Amino acid sequence: MTSWLSRTLAKVALALALLGVGIAVGAAASPNNATPPSGTVKSTHGAWSIICDTPAGATSEQCVMMQNVVAEDRPEMGLSVVVLRTADNKAEILRVLAPLGVLLPNGLGLNVDGKDIGRAYFVRCFQDGCYAEVILEKPLLDTLKSGTSATFIVFQTPEEGIGIPVDLKGFAEGFAALP
Repeated sequence: MTSWLSRTLAKVALALALLGVGIAVGAAASPNNATPPSGTVKSTHGAWSIICDTPAGATSEQCVMMQNVVAEDRPEMGLSVVVLRTADNKAEILRVLAPLGVLLPNGLGLNVDGKDIGRAYFVRCFQDGCYAEVILEKPLLDTLKSGTSATFIVFQTPEEGIGIPVDLKGFAEGFAALP
């Protein structure tokens, strides 16, 4: 397993642990984790996977839709993009885990099919990365469902944005399948 994949699995496990959802990808555990994360890939929709688990203390299974991506010219710059429904089923959230070292005040930019959508601001950082999140309100959700490609932009300096492509193929179908 490559070191990038190990780090990505650790980030995904942390992201989903924060959501109360564990994950196993091909039964591989990160060497940084004492125990392998749990969870299963329930379905795949284009570039997106639906991953479910029943967290400790929960009475029902919780699921997320996710995709892991890497900047084409910077293999150390990867993101985990997660879509989930809140426990009360009243909202959907887009949560992105970016690596440490990104410039926090600039937030996380988003372009869909070449159109600037706006920025999400980072809400917190942990040892494996920083989280940005937004509520998926109808206009943004419709844009993601109808789009073909997105670019998330992280900044290492105020002037240097790094675009990381996210394939939107299967987003609409995966979102419809998200329990």
